[in-house]
Amino acid sequence: MLEKYENYLGLGIAGNFALHLAQAGELEDFKDIITADEAAPKGIFPFYLPSYTPSTKDTTRVPKDILTTFPLSSNTIKLPSNNVNVQTEPEVGLICEISYKDGKIDCVKPTHFGAYNDCSIRVAGAQKISDKKNWGQDSKGFASTLIEIDSFKEGFVLDNFSICSFLKRDNILTAYGENVALHGYSYFYEKLTFWIKNQINTQKDFGPLEPLSEYIEACKYPSKAIISIGATRYTEYGEKTFLCRNDEIFVIVYNHNTYSLQDIQTSLNTQQYPREDISILHQKVL
Repeated sequence: MLEKYENYLGLGIAGNFALHLAQAGELEDFKDIITADEAAPKGIFPFYLPSYTPSTKDTTRVPKDILTTFPLSSNTIKLPSNNVNVQTEPEVGLICEISYKDGKIDCVKPTHFGAYNDCSIRVAGAQKISDKKNWGQDSKGFASTLIEIDSFKEGFVLDNFSICSFLKRDNILTAYGENVALHGYSYFYEKLTFWIKNQINTQKDFGPLEPLSEYIEACKYPSKAIISIGATRYTEYGEKTFLCRNDEIFVIVYNHNTYSLQDIQTSLNTQQYPREDISILHQKVL
């Protein structure tokens, strides 16, 4: 269902929601990363590199081969074959148009948004963030229904949206991530797109981060990207609960002027999903 995105660059933002990195046990990974201000995201990681061709030029780093495997699914998560802890990361995913000038990103324009699961392995000592983000097909989640963005600015459509997430286990639905308005992201709107452009153009191979501009050149400068803009905070249950086979994951991005949180929970329990002003990701864990 998501095959139409196989030519899109896949990127994710780390540390764009207060306290999430601490909950995920990842603060130590970023201890040497200096940001422009305390609230700034820590960096951008690749989760999918379409049409990657190794460069003939001298490069700083060659990405892991697994990053060329398309990981997105709208209905399943396949756990890794090795015995590791895996958590849902409830996020907003953006479809973006990318333009370039002189080999650098000139503009990042979000056109659609929806519910996204940046499903992640929890393992200490990983060399790069991306090592925990793509372990093969069906290791990530993106809703099949997205919402068009009229303008990625304050005063337009995204002002009215919130995100929440749930885990259903043994037929019991429990809140996994906090219910929060999208403007709760540390960087959002024009501040976020300016930061993304600058970060991709300047990010080096340092600590958990990778040289994205080199990767993008080797992917022949994709004109579109899926960018997940950072995981929200977990509930106490979500912070301590890892995924098991037969779990069901729900990430919902919804218009909070149209629906209450109770409306959302009722629709998930009855599986009678509304169709307007909402993006629902529902994945079975295999």
